[in-house]
Amino acid sequence: MKNTANLLINHTKAALCVLVISLFAPRFAHAQLSSFSKQDLMDYTAQEPFERFPDGRPKVPNDLLERARELSSEEVWAVLEQRGFHNQYADGFQILHPGKPMVGRAFTVQFMPLRPDIEEISRNKAKEHGTPRLTNQTAIDMLQPGDVLVVDIFGKKVNGTIVGDNLFYYVMKATNSGGLVVDGSIRDLNGISEIAMPAYFRSVDPTPIGNVMLTGINVPVRIGGVTVMPGDLVVGDREGVYLIPPQLAKEVLGRADEIRIHDEWTKKKFDEGKYKSSEIYSTPSDPKLLQEYQEYFKKRLEELRKQRNAK
Repeated sequence: MKNTANLLINHTKAALCVLVISLFAPRFAHAQLSSFSKQDLMDYTAQEPFERFPDGRPKVPNDLLERARELSSEEVWAVLEQRGFHNQYADGFQILHPGKPMVGRAFTVQFMPLRPDIEEISRNKAKEHGTPRLTNQTAIDMLQPGDVLVVDIFGKKVNGTIVGDNLFYYVMKATNSGGLVVDGSIRDLNGISEIAMPAYFRSVDPTPIGNVMLTGINVPVRIGGVTVMPGDLVVGDREGVYLIPPQLAKEVLGRADEIRIHDEWTKKKFDEGKYKSSEIYSTPSDPKLLQEYQEYFKKRLEELRKQRNAK
């Protein structure tokens, strides 16, 4: 039995998918059906350059999280596309507070449709590890400041409600208003709407969570067409959600500064009312204007860097 379980775990690593039978592996300390060990997390996020949580999850620094609050979808897209990451954007959500940006580190949770034989084994294994049961709160109680709770509950509406207003409030307190992304539903929208934490969800339903089983915590999950890794930089705006690999965070933020300066100069020239759009955008056609732009760009970029270094 142990050899069989180990083979299945290796297959899980190779395929980056969660196999419910991996519960049998003794190294999973939190008693959920599947989890990456610290070494797994380090292996699959080996390119990330920052510190890590004790469990191995990447920890994008707080100062970068704050800078990311100013990011727009265009600024994120520019770098990810150039780097070959074409599947890091999810939309089609209901957005709780469209004017409030969401930024944080992905804490991933996966559910699957309930299967009684697996659920029974799950309960028994949880008890062996001192956990009375495996529920949505098992994962919620593990959240850290700066986390965004990212939940794959396969788009489920009825009984797919990851939180109501009480647990939503707990998530807000535990994460310091990090946020929630759920490919599923929430309930108690009236109460939740009074809580100042961003949230992205597919639907709203009055039923409690049920007829599902918790199958993974901090494993790769799918949200729409995006593969989300634990520790990804989550950035949400009124359009949708980007999941940015940690190793690209600094590059995305640096490129964002350049795009903002470009847009700033472009709009200044439009305000002068002297030029047609084609003379200014996207690159000045006149050599003198181009030189003016290049000098402006250099000066403003230096100013921004000095401002950040002074903080």
